[in-house]
Amino acid sequence: MSEQITVGVGAGARYLGVDRVIDLGPLHPSAHGAYRLRLTVTPDLVITAAEPLVGHLHRGAEKLFEVRDYRQVLTLANRHDWLSAFCNELAVALAVERMTGMDVPARAQWLRALLCELNRLMAHMVFLTPLCPNAAVHREGVQALMEEASGGRIHFMFNRIGGLREDVPAGWVTRVADFLSTVDPTRLQIDFGKLEGLGVLRHDDALQYGVTGPIGRASGVDFDLRRDDPLPAYQKLDFTPVVRTEGDAAARVRCLVDEVGLSKALARQCLEQLPPGPVNVRLPKAIKAPEGSVYTRVEAPLGTSGVHLSSRGEKTPWRLKLRTPSFNNVQALSALLPGTKVDDLPAVLSSFAVIVGDIDK
Repeated sequence: MSEQITVGVGAGARYLGVDRVIDLGPLHPSAHGAYRLRLTVTPDLVITAAEPLVGHLHRGAEKLFEVRDYRQVLTLANRHDWLSAFCNELAVALAVERMTGMDVPARAQWLRALLCELNRLMAHMVFLTPLCPNAAVHREGVQALMEEASGGRIHFMFNRIGGLREDVPAGWVTRVADFLSTVDPTRLQIDFGKLEGLGVLRHDDALQYGVTGPIGRASGVDFDLRRDDPLPAYQKLDFTPVVRTEGDAAARVRCLVDEVGLSKALARQCLEQLPPGPVNVRLPKAIKAPEGSVYTRVEAPLGTSGVHLSSRGEKTPWRLKLRTPSFNNVQALSALLPGTKVDDLPAVLSSFAVIVGDIDK
């Protein structure tokens, strides 16, 4: 076995015949969702092992859920992944609605599907912007629409148990249609050549680590909750999930680009089928879920966002466990980084769509 030494970030000396263990992180303790990535590299700067270390800043959200009523819980769930805030709210709202047997109005169900796709489009554009700066224009456009509908630019807080907080503003549907007409994924100029063959995540490894979302589908994991466990509105939409088999950085970016086009098509279908009517139901002063448990899940932009809710019949949950996509996805770095040169690390990580804040619960 070759000798190993540990060096910090920015150490530039080469050690002949000595493997280096490089610590990337942790971030500053006051940062939002800190984690470490320990890399073992050869003298030629080829990664031989990678160990993601998460949880340096544990926010204890799941314990905070237990002392807040179900309306207040939505506020905390919103903040796990700031790019998937609407979907995070929806996953918790669905759990309470299923526990209480609540019927959500049809218009609210269709608006939820529409807003999920807009949220997905916005999140994907954020990850594509470092590779294609003009993606920022579309990100700003869709974020403005989400802000107009909800009143919040980042933390939308638009879902309510039983539907949505209120209906969308007058003329908003027309403005969404106008915006979608400007979205053209084929105009996103990305140099895929420098990404091909880098950071390959094999299909079996993706399954082993429970990788979902665009990262999993880029490795041939044909799993999309919009098709495989659809919400009522998605059952009436016609689409085929984007799946690739290469599993490299280029495939992951191509999945993001293709899913932009898919979200655009699904949003248009939602606009065409959007019915009139109320968007919420009248709720009692205190919402109490009956004793029991339920698991709900939605296809968030980064993958499966699940909620396991256990209740003892009180107005606060007895236990509310989150299954966040990035917690699983980031573990796959230990499978895809070995064999990658350190110089190629930024390109590989730029294709790896995860949110560190989504890891800490």
